[in-house]
Amino acid sequence: MARKQKLDFSNVADTRKKQDLNQHAFWIRYGVTQSGGSRYESGRNIPKPLAILLWLHLSGKVSDKDLADALK
Repeated sequence: MARKQKLDFSNVADTRKKQDLNQHAFWIRYGVTQSGGSRYESGRNIPKPLAILLWLHLSGKVSDKDLADALK
């Protein structure tokens, strides 16, 4: 049986800062406002669909272009 891996984004602000992006530039790629992203960075639970999208993107399975195309 496959081992379940929990998606942990408790350090999403650090991830964003390592990319040298402000909150707006980081979160808009996922269809999230700056204020929404700020709430997630402050500890509010990230909805599972958004967490999955973050994981796919940050693991390289979804590209920046894929994200931009999906938001069109």
